[in-house]
Amino acid sequence: MPDHDAGLLDPVRAGSPAEAATGDTAFLQALLDAEAGLTRAQAATAAVPPEAARAVTEAAEAVRFDLRSIALRARAGGNPVIPLVADLTEAAGEWGPYVHRGATSQDVLDTAAMLVAARTLGLVLDDLARTERALAALAAAHRDTAMPGRTLTQHAVPTTFGLKAAGWRSLVLDARDRIGTVRDGLPAQLGGAAGTLAAFEDYGPGPGTGARVGSGAADVTALPAAYARELGLAAPLLPWHVLRTPVADLAGVLALTAGALGKMAVDVLVLSRTEIAEVAEGTGGGSSAMPHKANPVRATLVASAARRAPHLAASLYGCLAAEDERPAGAWHAEWEPLRELLRLVGGAAHHAAALAEGLRVDPEAMRAHLDTTGGLLVAERLSAALAPRLGRARARALLAELAARSRTEGRPLAELLADRPEAAGTDVAALADPARATGCAGTLTDRALERD
Repeated sequence: MPDHDAGLLDPVRAGSPAEAATGDTAFLQALLDAEAGLTRAQAATAAVPPEAARAVTEAAEAVRFDLRSIALRARAGGNPVIPLVADLTEAAGEWGPYVHRGATSQDVLDTAAMLVAARTLGLVLDDLARTERALAALAAAHRDTAMPGRTLTQHAVPTTFGLKAAGWRSLVLDARDRIGTVRDGLPAQLGGAAGTLAAFEDYGPGPGTGARVGSGAADVTALPAAYARELGLAAPLLPWHVLRTPVADLAGVLALTAGALGKMAVDVLVLSRTEIAEVAEGTGGGSSAMPHKANPVRATLVASAARRAPHLAASLYGCLAAEDERPAGAWHAEWEPLRELLRLVGGAAHHAAALAEGLRVDPEAMRAHLDTTGGLLVAERLSAALAPRLGRARARALLAELAARSRTEGRPLAELLADRPEAAGTDVAALADPARATGCAGTLTDRALERD
């Protein structure tokens, strides 16, 4: 049977909306949309007859074309547009000569890539919206749920789960805002063979348009904007065959989004360890050998995407140095990394939404872990409370001494401090309660949740 890429080794994107939006059929339809949009734009600027635009648009349906044949024939010219144009020309019948009129292959493939990107980013934004709503609910519900703050893998000082969830949400909103800006600026591509629009000018108004050659009815400088309008893309200031800012912008925002979602995922992986168990996925995955396990699979997949995305983005950044007016190799090297990055981040966003929506939080486990170190989490707070009386250096030395004794003797820090005359008159019990030592975590959480 045919060996098609079904996502066997990529569960991040398999079955996700982004997979369908970036698949070969979706890309073929985007190429056809780009071709049809060009003919419609030329009709709108009186360069081709309206009947040609209607005929090409009606013919430009992906189901009418043989994907595998186009892919195999693409080897001869180095890109799939060349065989596609031949097939679309035939499908358009008598109006075939108006297909791809004046364009170059890169015009169509770049425009199709921007269409695929815009459509996929819309799906990513939908999933980011789900994620941020779920995280906002978690942050509000656990505004004051105290837990150990961990730095360099060790318990540091208390924090709250609400602040942690609010931080995750902040990253998601950062990604959302940047994706929206990039998506709104994705441009159509139109320049002809060397980016001068010369061929469009040379063709002039076509027969049947009702316009005279030299009449100005077909202003080719207006054509790129008309083309962009037909496709819902931004109008390019210049042809960008070798000015690859749009692709670099996509690379950056997609890598950032993967990393933003990856932060939440790796935190969940740590906090869901058996010996920690402060959070758990709503539906854990199974093991092929150990029936007792409920693995944090969604977090695992999102974390894997965060590790892969920067390398794909680096490949796209490497293509910025594109020689001449159209390059050999640099442009061609973008296609697969860009598609893989779109589908990878799209899949990660889909899993992240489900992860956030189903995450279970265990406040009792968090509370128990606050006491794991016998009160050492509040050593800094106790030192600060004693500093006005003892001086900063002496208070710090005292708490360091008592912290060492707490570890060796197994006695709570507050108990050791209460026995010392230096602490007389100090409410050690209240100061040593880690749940009361979360600083401004609640206020910071509230502030973060005000962001729309």
